[in-house]
Amino acid sequence: MTKFYQQSTAAVLENFSVDLTNGLSTKQARQSREKHGPNQLAEKKTDPYWKIFLKSFKEPIVIVLLGAVLLSFLSSWYAFQIQANIQHGKESLYEAIAILILIIINAFLGFWQEINAQKSLDALKEMNNRFATVLRNGEWQKIPTADLAIGDILKVAMGDFIEADVRWLDTNELQVIESHLTGEADAILKNTTTIDKTVEIGDRFNMGFSGSTVSNGQGIGVVTAIGEKTELGNIARMIQETDTKVSPLQATINQLTNVLMKVSAGIVIFTFVVGIIRAGEFSINSITSILSTSIALAVASIPDALPAVLSIVLTIGATKMAKNKGLIKSLNSVETLGSTSYICSDKTGTLTKNEMTVTKFYDNGQSHDVSGRGYNPQGSISGVKIDAASPFLTGAVLCNEASVKEIDGKYKPFGNPTEVALNVLGQKAGFFKDELLKDRQIVRTLPFTSDSKMMSVIVKADDEFVLYTKGAPDVLLRNSIGILDNGKIDKSLAGETKLMQVVDQYADQALRTLAVGYRKVTAEMAQNFDVVKLETDLIITGVAGIIDPPREEVKQSVKNINDANIEVVMITGDHEKTARAIAYDLGIVKSKKAPVINGQDIEKMTDEQLFEKVLKTNIYARVSPEHKQRIVRQLQRQNQIVAMTGDGVNDAPALRTADIGIAMGINGTEVTKDSADLILLDDKFTTIEKSVKSGRTIYANIKNFMRHELTTNVAEVLALLLGLLLFGQTVGKVAGGTPTLTALMVLWVNMVSDALPSFALGYDVAESDIMKESPRDPNESVLANHTWSRVLIRGTFMGGLVYLGFLWAAHSGFTSNEAQTIAFLTLVFGQLWHVFDARSSKTLFRRNPFSNPRLILAVIFAGVTSILVTISPFFNLVMGTAKLPLTIYPLLIIIPALPTVLLSGLKEILGVKIW
Repeated sequence: MTKFYQQSTAAVLENFSVDLTNGLSTKQARQSREKHGPNQLAEKKTDPYWKIFLKSFKEPIVIVLLGAVLLSFLSSWYAFQIQANIQHGKESLYEAIAILILIIINAFLGFWQEINAQKSLDALKEMNNRFATVLRNGEWQKIPTADLAIGDILKVAMGDFIEADVRWLDTNELQVIESHLTGEADAILKNTTTIDKTVEIGDRFNMGFSGSTVSNGQGIGVVTAIGEKTELGNIARMIQETDTKVSPLQATINQLTNVLMKVSAGIVIFTFVVGIIRAGEFSINSITSILSTSIALAVASIPDALPAVLSIVLTIGATKMAKNKGLIKSLNSVETLGSTSYICSDKTGTLTKNEMTVTKFYDNGQSHDVSGRGYNPQGSISGVKIDAASPFLTGAVLCNEASVKEIDGKYKPFGNPTEVALNVLGQKAGFFKDELLKDRQIVRTLPFTSDSKMMSVIVKADDEFVLYTKGAPDVLLRNSIGILDNGKIDKSLAGETKLMQVVDQYADQALRTLAVGYRKVTAEMAQNFDVVKLETDLIITGVAGIIDPPREEVKQSVKNINDANIEVVMITGDHEKTARAIAYDLGIVKSKKAPVINGQDIEKMTDEQLFEKVLKTNIYARVSPEHKQRIVRQLQRQNQIVAMTGDGVNDAPALRTADIGIAMGINGTEVTKDSADLILLDDKFTTIEKSVKSGRTIYANIKNFMRHELTTNVAEVLALLLGLLLFGQTVGKVAGGTPTLTALMVLWVNMVSDALPSFALGYDVAESDIMKESPRDPNESVLANHTWSRVLIRGTFMGGLVYLGFLWAAHSGFTSNEAQTIAFLTLVFGQLWHVFDARSSKTLFRRNPFSNPRLILAVIFAGVTSILVTISPFFNLVMGTAKLPLTIYPLLIIIPALPTVLLSGLKEILGVKIW
């Protein structure tokens, strides 16, 4: 099917049954909207609050805990209704309620974070309603953009947004910025010429696209597509079709949960077998008794507080990132940042300012460097002193329709970005258009055309007329008679060669070049000669080198990210030379001859060929949104965790495909923000660096928590199993078969004395220079690098000490409740000492215990409250604890420190990694 850009204007108008005199009628517009719908992109439906709240209940570990709740309720019902065992019934009921409360707390934490992130995102959205100028019923009128219809005749002028895809019917110096689609910062000159061949979006000069901005001139076009049928809508559909990704943390926790579920099942089966053998019968009573013990062991084998602690630790990280201007939209994305091994970044607006700037210029035979970036006219010019009447700067400022104005303390551009750059250069050099026109007058303007590729103005000063022209250097050379060099006109070939050498040098530095020339003309010529006769016999006065400058802070951030063993890749729609020069300047590549893959190369490659090249390439140029997605996917196939940054709509699909999508909060489009996981509220690349560090720190803290939590679980399970297997006969006042710990004692340890210090671990700072380490393998378990052996060894020592405490109490004449209380406090203080060791991947002695005051407070609170539950009559009744002689308490605080201190000391001395 022939595309609209391949059809003549007459054919397009005939296709829509519309003419340039009347436009659509009200009836035609209504029928078109009924057929094609409103001019709106389909908004992504947000889940209702109840569905967001219930999300956490899908987690595997929560499902296991819900199973424990159900069994506890059944056990409680059976104890109350069948056995009439009130005490056991209460214990099971309290146990079920306690686990259920923990599950609900975790659900509220996840719900709170997601709702807050969504509210912050909504606050970023621009809520302004736009209008478009269309020809309806023979009259030009303004209508809401949602009411635009296919076939409408649309009129735009400088500063307008193009609100639909259009085929241009008439243009007057129309220049449009399409960086949101193409990634190119330069404005594109539009025309009405029919294009015969198939071309990419960036080369469809006779088309306008929804979301673009008119930077210069005026245009009239016919609307060819609206809403989801526009090019912008196509990208939005690609976003919707991209699957949601699972974070590395989710993957590794899911793996761990599967292991714990199998362990729990094994423990339950083992307990059943041992219980049945010991009972000597298979009856309802024996099964109920065994079930109660099995639930206690299953709960002991699962880190009950894991979902809540993970949510809280991740929320702490998200809060810290928000203070550093990084809005995280989902908790798991916090950790994903810490695992990132590749950061793929768009150039325009992300690594660069999207502000054209003159950084070098050649004037009257002399080269000059210009300081200052962007639209702020503050800066200096190096080199020899500039002539106060410099024809180059005079021409650059007068042959110019752009301006820069300071509004609310910020400099805002008006007009073509290239002309804005020349205007700012003039102000830096002291050449202001208003002042120049005090004794001059622009009497004629010769606009830029696709044929001449030049723009000129004729200026009258006294009785003299001067024509100033600007355009591409090669074009001006073809129409020149000489080059101004040190006040003299050089008409030799050597002079032309000298100028082109400057142009080539600028091009090698990725600078766009624009030449300025002049000629004196007579009044007759000024008033009556046509463009072709006037724009000839020029004297070239100089050349400007223009670039979209890198952001000042990005170079150091790239270095810091590289030091963290993370690769930075530039993926841009810009030209190869520009991309390579910017990448070299920022330190993304180390060689000026670094390889660049362009969009045409990618089109010719199979996925396997691209797969082979992605780890060797850091620059991609002239790429489309589909290319960006392919690059990200092939990096992911290489087991890389990929972050993708961007601000334009063209970046959105790749952001959704990447493991972590990062959008600009200030200059980013709404589609991009909706697709991202992280939004940079200050648009600074340095915020990515801070976010990566936060993610790594949080993962380290989660690993420390897991090490601590699982060590406690091993100790609990071992203490209970040793009692089940070894304590079969009555000892003193303690009956045979008495469990080492009650189920509620286990829950107290998991939910209070273990969980509270674990929460505090989320506030720990990085243990070492974490940004010098390599990103972790995404397939690596959270318990890798000898963590499992350390958990088992320390948990075994701790659990053995708990059982020995229980056994000693039985032999010393304590009652069953007192013996269980001694075991309980031995476990509590054993894991409170261990939490200081768990903070370090090395040993207890490598970290200052007072560097985390929240941890100190949590440990003190957990220790004091654990002693209080042994004294309180209420908890004596509910938990089965008992008050102990005062002389026992100091021993139960100090002796449990022995496993941690001795094992950590041996590790420090011997350097044995496995413990």
